[in-house]
Amino acid sequence: MQIGSWRTARQGAQALIALGALLFCSHAGAADTQKAKWWTNAVIYEIYPRSFQDSNGDGVGDLNGIEHRLAYLEKLGVDAIWIAPMYPSPQVDFGYDISDYDNVDPQYGTLADFDRLLASARAHHIKILLDMVLNHTSDKHRWFLAAASSREDAKHDFYVWNNGRAGSTPPAPPNNWESFFGGSAWTFVPAVQQFYYHKFYRQQPDLNWRNPAVERAMFDAMRFWLDRGVAGFRLDAITTLFEDPELRDEPVVGGTNAYGDPVLNDIYTSDMPEVHDVIKRMRSMVDRYPDSRVLIGETYLQNTAALDQWYGGANHNELQLPMDTQIGFATKLDAAVIRRQLQELETGIHGSQPLLVFDNHDNPRSIDRFGDGAHDMEIAKLIAALLLTPRDAALLYQGEEIGQRTAPPKRIEDVKDPIGRSGWPKEKGRDGERTPMQWDLSNAQAGFSTDAKTWLPVTPSYRAINVESEWADPDSLLNWHKKLIDLRRQAVAHGAHTVFLDERNPRVLSYARVDSDGKALIVVLNISAQPQTVSLDLNAAGVRHGQLSTVLASPVSMHRPSDEKKLQLAPYGCWIGTR
Repeated sequence: MQIGSWRTARQGAQALIALGALLFCSHAGAADTQKAKWWTNAVIYEIYPRSFQDSNGDGVGDLNGIEHRLAYLEKLGVDAIWIAPMYPSPQVDFGYDISDYDNVDPQYGTLADFDRLLASARAHHIKILLDMVLNHTSDKHRWFLAAASSREDAKHDFYVWNNGRAGSTPPAPPNNWESFFGGSAWTFVPAVQQFYYHKFYRQQPDLNWRNPAVERAMFDAMRFWLDRGVAGFRLDAITTLFEDPELRDEPVVGGTNAYGDPVLNDIYTSDMPEVHDVIKRMRSMVDRYPDSRVLIGETYLQNTAALDQWYGGANHNELQLPMDTQIGFATKLDAAVIRRQLQELETGIHGSQPLLVFDNHDNPRSIDRFGDGAHDMEIAKLIAALLLTPRDAALLYQGEEIGQRTAPPKRIEDVKDPIGRSGWPKEKGRDGERTPMQWDLSNAQAGFSTDAKTWLPVTPSYRAINVESEWADPDSLLNWHKKLIDLRRQAVAHGAHTVFLDERNPRVLSYARVDSDGKALIVVLNISAQPQTVSLDLNAAGVRHGQLSTVLASPVSMHRPSDEKKLQLAPYGCWIGTR
């Protein structure tokens, strides 16, 4: 048996300038080598290329469309863009099934278009990160076509094969492992009389990372783009590279999922210890390049201790920025829980740089997940403050900055995402968070395309929610994001540390970013639907004496405090100031 193992007014503006250098600071005790890195406090903006900007009128976004919008991204203040997969692909999983790692899918453009985008981004002071899918290829990749043709082919061991349960007629999978997208994780190939393993769609066979040739080939694919000048990668499904070599059944948790399958604990198909050796070698390879190339991980982890392992702990020799999804993808906003998690990031990751995220292309948008229907815009501004004021690198997803809403299909006939078709109606797929970016009122496609039939429909909400209209409104969510990002970009002091204030308050999260002179940026967030009055003991926090000065507030009409013991907050209100 063959076994392989295996994915945001002038007074405010003046106050921003006066801040100088409080927010964009390094953590006291953080590794000195991290202080000068471009990514340390970066705002990274995810672009889903199919839905960002269509330049040629075919209803699908493309690389030239991204280039067309670089001026917007520079104005917003992002440091880098992460482009979801734009490689050649059959598009079963909309690019996450790659058939050629060294090229550009024709629907998005050409390598020449990419090189021009890279040069243009550099002129706009924006770095480009690519999505790198290392766990699996497309079943149309030349490697898999060869591997599935014969057990004797040199590429056969590039993938994970198994003969199945002994004596089973017809052939049966070797264990109970399930695809993340429903059904068995094993598919039988008659030509070789074996099953191949796929953590995701059957059209996405898992690579066998126990085969050194696979590591060499995938590192070569990464070098192809690093040599062209990309600033690094977001590593898709990176925790799933390896699986249990003994192929043990995964524990049954109980109940069924949206696809009708038993719910399993994936202890044997995710976050296996062998993956960390690969990441250390990958980090070593990437570190040989100049200009601080970065590795970002798609890491949905249960706790901070597990997250720390993905940094390499005290050695800082694995991912520079594994995603911390504990706050942004929680089931609700809870001041006490968020406080505890931010405190853990100060003390529990060996001084590494946190990467916070609330939105991406795989999850309903945060304004919908956390909104209550009455305070949605206030909650969206609070989320932006949670993302952009702590000590972190911040990941934004296109449309998040304007409050674009999730728009799931209403009929199965309209579903494009395969998991929405197979899991309907419990699982409607991911189309809702992938609808085209809403730019302006120039046409019914919100300026995304000239084609009346875009790949996913533009939602009617574009008439109120769009970039052009929000730029014109100083109190908009978009301008809130820009002000918060400006706050980060203007701050350059070193040695500031985070002090949590009013720590027993169950509804209000407060913290101060204090420098060595006792000068502080103070952030107070009401994470509740009721007005709150907050008392802050700034002297005990080491903040120097002086008058409080407001930098930003939401709502803008909120009381401007002069007394730290009478800070009044509206429902989901935010106050950011200095003393």
